[in-house]
Amino acid sequence: MKLILKIWRQNSASERGRFVDYSLSDISPESSFLEMLDILNEKLIMEGEEPVVFDHDCREGICGTCGMYINGRPHGPDELITACQLHMRKFSDGDTIVIEPWRARAFPVIKDLTVDRSALDRIIEDGGYISVNTGNAPDANSIPVNKEHADLAMDAAVCIGCGACVAACKNASAMLFVSAKVSHLALLPQGRIEARERVHKLVARMDALGFGNCTNTGACEAECPKGIKLTNIARLNREYYRSRIF
Repeated sequence: MKLILKIWRQNSASERGRFVDYSLSDISPESSFLEMLDILNEKLIMEGEEPVVFDHDCREGICGTCGMYINGRPHGPDELITACQLHMRKFSDGDTIVIEPWRARAFPVIKDLTVDRSALDRIIEDGGYISVNTGNAPDANSIPVNKEHADLAMDAAVCIGCGACVAACKNASAMLFVSAKVSHLALLPQGRIEARERVHKLVARMDALGFGNCTNTGACEAECPKGIKLTNIARLNREYYRSRIF
């Protein structure tokens, strides 16, 4: 495959960025998207140019670090996958591919395609956990859990914190991410004890870090690589208002 890549290059958050065009040839359709970027960087290094900086780690769709816009979509033109799971067979010979970093005030550019997503970590630090005695593991059936609630909690817990929901949202809202963290704990008896304090702390931290408001456009759910549902945002709102009343 022959490809034209239009890649955003930016040295830091304080400097202006720009798109730079690169040409590649002989790319296998079976290559992953990140392997294609590896090939580009090898070519740039051989030519004495600076390689493109992008985030990656596990390359198995688990860690959530590989976020980037690909042709205007977070993680690219496929469903329920991260950028590292995208393969070049989703593109055609001669295609032009536009690659950009996440665009959000809370995610400042570090360099090129890499942004600082530590704002999500700071939200978790304010209450995305339960305070328990970390002794021996209890028996699996020592605390009965409703099957429906257990399933919903697991569905929310698969969030990998990649930031695609923020990138997809026109308001750069982190509500889907926060609602997943609130839901997977609030649905379990171990998490109910701190539920009131947790939801207040997470929402307050999210607002303080500069994330936008949710206006229910649904783009976050559509682009989430793990299929986190909007119903979690409804649960977050219920938890928040319940905590203000009781």
